[in-house]
Amino acid sequence: MRGDVEWGSIPGLVRSAARRYADAEAVVEGRTRITYGELGARVERAAAACLANGIATGDRVGIWAPNSLDWIVAALGAVSAGAVLVPLNTRFKGTEAADVLRRSGARLLFVTGTFLGTSYVASLRRAAGGDAGDLDGPLPGLPDLEQAVVMSDDAPPDFRTWKDFLASGEGVGEAEVRRRAAAVDGDSLSDIVFTSGTTGRPKGAMITHAQTLRAYEVWADLAGLRQDDRYLIVNPFFHTFGYKAGVMACLMRGATMIPQPVFNVDTALANITAERVSVLPGPPTLHQSLLDHPARDAHDLSALRLVVTGAAVVPLRLVERLRGELGVGTVLTAYGLSEASGIVTMCRRGDEPPVIASTSGRAIPGTEVRVVDGEGTPVAPGRPGEILVRGFNVMRGYYEDEAATAEAVTRDGWLRTGDVGVLDEAGNLRITDRIKDMYIVGGFNAYPAEIEQLLGLHPDVADVAVIGVPDARLGEVGKAFVVRRRGAVLTGDDLIAWARRAMANYKVPRVVEFVGELPRNASGKVVKGELRGGVRGGRECGGG
Repeated sequence: MRGDVEWGSIPGLVRSAARRYADAEAVVEGRTRITYGELGARVERAAAACLANGIATGDRVGIWAPNSLDWIVAALGAVSAGAVLVPLNTRFKGTEAADVLRRSGARLLFVTGTFLGTSYVASLRRAAGGDAGDLDGPLPGLPDLEQAVVMSDDAPPDFRTWKDFLASGEGVGEAEVRRRAAAVDGDSLSDIVFTSGTTGRPKGAMITHAQTLRAYEVWADLAGLRQDDRYLIVNPFFHTFGYKAGVMACLMRGATMIPQPVFNVDTALANITAERVSVLPGPPTLHQSLLDHPARDAHDLSALRLVVTGAAVVPLRLVERLRGELGVGTVLTAYGLSEASGIVTMCRRGDEPPVIASTSGRAIPGTEVRVVDGEGTPVAPGRPGEILVRGFNVMRGYYEDEAATAEAVTRDGWLRTGDVGVLDEAGNLRITDRIKDMYIVGGFNAYPAEIEQLLGLHPDVADVAVIGVPDARLGEVGKAFVVRRRGAVLTGDDLIAWARRAMANYKVPRVVEFVGELPRNASGKVVKGELRGGVRGGRECGGG
């Protein structure tokens, strides 16, 4: 496979793309248009700046910013300097971001200025224990973070601007940059993606260069991505669906990347029309909003030819409408998780619409998928059980967490996904539930245990349990069952308002129900089945 033979590493892929597709358009961002040759030069400049600022092979570099050309350059520059990328969710509050930075030991952070009305710098300062102070030394509460770079031309005096950071690398020669990049091999870590589990404590899934390259070469092949494609990347770059099925796949095929910082249906329609977008992956809600937009017919969407979706229920009617009303030739669904490089199963081109709508496809080449009972014994086709995955895509473990790694990966290499699914006779996988109780809010994974921990910090909350409930717009949202402390007069609106200050918006429960006590079994665990009351249905998930 090309990822194993020609590229060897992500820096090798960047250099290959710059050479093979030198004059092809690589990234379009507003009025800015750059070729693959220019992108390669920008990435090398960012790598030089990383070297000039003391980044060594294996150092962790965080990035907390929305989709943009500069995100691509900063991330690829850091990885080309031998660093391990730690992408941070743009919906995080400062405390959540600081926790990931602290636990990963990140030495450098690329951070946006203001996004969606929030100053990320101010948020980080508050979470880091007050004034950030002089960045020549560690931030309060973040002892390993030596420097933060604001990805704009304007930054507080104690933060460096993106322009100044890039200029700092001008004394580093091209030969030195390329030597560092050449030292990165397939077994080197490429990134640590932090994902929450049932304990509520984020865990960092470690993925290598070879795993990334092989997985997204497979993705590009199965999707049928081509050099003449123009790819609107709405999926966030902090997620494997955006960064790897987006940036990596485009680098492999020479497709044009059109990053969009946040999904807005009017902006998406304008981009699709103006840029003749042909590829548009994303959650079903994205495609549904395009189909249902009242001004849809005023836009030329005829170039759209490839849609890859997942992360929620995919109605058969949606697949039929994408094909029939928009003429999309290829609609595919997929399933993945960060611990498996973001991809486990995927439909194939030519699959019938019912297969695409009702399943997440079959195991990708080089992997095995098994459904087992509580004793770990494989069950017959059509029977539900926990989904296990084994293959090249399974993570190297959780960063500095041997106990969690041993719990997640068996001695013979099977990853316990925590998802419940059913395999049919043809090997197609249907996701039916989450052992971990995770639910998906508009494409974002929400973990009840983590949300329960945060809500439990409210002084008027004595006990709390969170479940996902259906929502017409977002697919699912959180509902909190709360036991008040004695004498408290806390209202649902009060708790929701408090939660909006404490956690990312997608985690905030939309509904609060106060109860006298939570139902528990003999071992003291909350019986969430009683709370759900049969309101939850099956769900397909995918895309990383």
